[in-house]
Amino acid sequence: MNKTNLRGAMLALMLGTASVAGIANAQVTTRPWADPKLSADQRADLLVKAMTQDEKLTLVYGYFGSPQTQPKFHPPAEARMGSAGYVPGIARLGLPPQWETDAGVGVATQRDSTDPYRERTSLPSGIATAATWNPDLAHKGGAMIGSEARDSGFNVMLAGGVNLLREPRNGRNFEYAGEDPLLAGTMVGAQIAGIQSNHIISTVKHYAFNNQETGRMVLSANIADDQARMSDLLAFEFAIEHADPGSVMCAYNRINGVYACENDYLLNQVLKTDWAYKGYVMSDWGGVHSTVDAANHGLDQESAGESFDKQKFFEGPLKAAVAAGQVPQARLDDMARRIVRAMVAHGVVDHPVTIKPIDFTANAKVTQADAEEAIVLLKNDKALLPLAKTAKKIAVIGSHADVGVMAGGGSSTVTPVGGNAVSGLGPKGFPGPIVYHPSSPLKAIQARNPGAQVRYADGTDPAAAAKLAADSDLVVVFAHQWAAEALDASLTLTDGQDALIAAVAAANPKTVVVLETGGPVLMPWLDKVGAVLEAWYPGTRGGEAIARVLYGEVDASGRLPATFPASLDQLPYPKLPGQDVAKDTRFEVDYAEGAAVGYKWYDLKGHTPLFPFGHGLSYTSFAYGGLTAQARNGTVTVSFQVKNIGARAGKAVPQVYVGPQIATGAGGWEAPRRLAGWKKLALAPGASQTVTLTVDPRLLATFDSKTKTWIVAPGDYQVSLGASSRDLKAQVPVTVAARTLPVSYDGK
Repeated sequence: MNKTNLRGAMLALMLGTASVAGIANAQVTTRPWADPKLSADQRADLLVKAMTQDEKLTLVYGYFGSPQTQPKFHPPAEARMGSAGYVPGIARLGLPPQWETDAGVGVATQRDSTDPYRERTSLPSGIATAATWNPDLAHKGGAMIGSEARDSGFNVMLAGGVNLLREPRNGRNFEYAGEDPLLAGTMVGAQIAGIQSNHIISTVKHYAFNNQETGRMVLSANIADDQARMSDLLAFEFAIEHADPGSVMCAYNRINGVYACENDYLLNQVLKTDWAYKGYVMSDWGGVHSTVDAANHGLDQESAGESFDKQKFFEGPLKAAVAAGQVPQARLDDMARRIVRAMVAHGVVDHPVTIKPIDFTANAKVTQADAEEAIVLLKNDKALLPLAKTAKKIAVIGSHADVGVMAGGGSSTVTPVGGNAVSGLGPKGFPGPIVYHPSSPLKAIQARNPGAQVRYADGTDPAAAAKLAADSDLVVVFAHQWAAEALDASLTLTDGQDALIAAVAAANPKTVVVLETGGPVLMPWLDKVGAVLEAWYPGTRGGEAIARVLYGEVDASGRLPATFPASLDQLPYPKLPGQDVAKDTRFEVDYAEGAAVGYKWYDLKGHTPLFPFGHGLSYTSFAYGGLTAQARNGTVTVSFQVKNIGARAGKAVPQVYVGPQIATGAGGWEAPRRLAGWKKLALAPGASQTVTLTVDPRLLATFDSKTKTWIVAPGDYQVSLGASSRDLKAQVPVTVAARTLPVSYDGK
């Protein structure tokens, strides 16, 4: 290029750059809220100031994304057809629409007039991700499904289920993260942060006490404030602190008599005042029951009102209520401000979504890594696992293991890449059908032992299965328990599977049981089988993940995020509340256990569970030692060492628990001890690592409702280090000074 041409090119480039800068400057001049140098609060204030009344009302009412005949409804043309929801944008102000997708384990939009089977990658179930005890994996999984949401044209993901597992029969336990507030809040918070790293909004849900599906639209979950703050609400608090989700989704049920989506205590007092939450509250689909009470008591946005609620509460009725002074103008302004602030803060405004191709191969690797670390080795007699590749005849039995792995049902279900591996199962309507991801454990087992005779039986004939087992060197039985939204489950395996497992194990004691369940189940056959793996609902590459753990290509490193009861009699409610109540009839569930959820209940009552919280075996062995605890400036720091003393590489999950010494008289504790921290460690044979953890002072405290403070009583506390809540390896005392923390304390 000669000098004249070079000067011309440089001049053109300078003019072009100046032109782009001029356009940007002009946009900031005409739309000052578009200035990225301003804070999200400043931009939100400017946006609301520029809005008309109708534009504010536009932001607080959403539509369903799918056509419905009952009631007759057609979504706006701009909606992503088949999606969970759509809130119109305001083009004049540069605000994009809110395109909402069901979520939790992936983009769960099911139907589309032009794309009837929108296939996407599925993570393992939420309880499975919690079983990894690995926040980094949770973040990576969230980032992956968030990227698929973005590339599918969605900027709001209805993910982040953090309801505690109070009721092990809850049909949605598979969507959540177990029974402990620290574990659940940390793991779900990490996933939400991953989702929102894609410049989209994630919710955290279902706020709060959505702990069973029986009567979910009418029941009242009744609990004292201090017990709520130390249990379910603390889980939400931790998740919000970790991730700052753009939205909180309020639940269907009532709390202490008042619906969650018009509950002043939950929304205004706890969430927006005590926790100073700056995002917006959206309703669950069908969760709104009023206009004035809902708006004044903290609900900011009605979701899909025309399709799910009895009337469009936040459309015409809200406009009239504001005009009549029943809902203050300042409240409507606050509703709009919270919504646009979240959109600005999380990049929805500055980074518009566009539909792009998805790298399903790369994303499958992310979900497989999650599934592998989620699998919990519950039992392993005589080192039956890992499976030996010298076996000549292997029987694989049950649960459609020849073609795929089970998924949970309802709004979170992801249409698998490759389609449903087993059609025609379960309810024809919602929350069905039953979906199997086309990842065959049988094929993965065959691939690892090509010289063996690997035979499959579907398990419908226990006698035939037993005959096959007797003629095999070892047996792998796959057992399932489908769980789904809108239904509660039994803890007893369905379809005669207990009898099947017992018959197979009687024929061949070298039987491995692989469970695909949404939560705890009873195991009357446990002492008859050689090994048990809990694989949960393992997602898109679940079959491959199961085989890799079975053959020891990766360590069995999952740990239980929930206690498995030995019997129904051990539960706070042996009989499921509301099961005998007529449909749509209100009833009460008094949480007599208070904050003693899960393992805390078992410790308090002296019950011996089938498997305790935190339990999980490994293919190697670990030694724990050097436990110390120090209290300085009101902060407790714990240190210890973990060493791999086995012959294989593996992953340890050392867990720290805290509790008051009985002699100190520190009252108000719900149970002897609480989980206070953990670390997942990958260790080579002979390797060791020193771990230092800081205990959140709220885990040493009780909550005082009168003063709205966390109170740490002075005295001696016991710090325990273990491999589970019951397998404690070492204990040391630590003396803690009195400390009082404000209700607004956020760990910083």
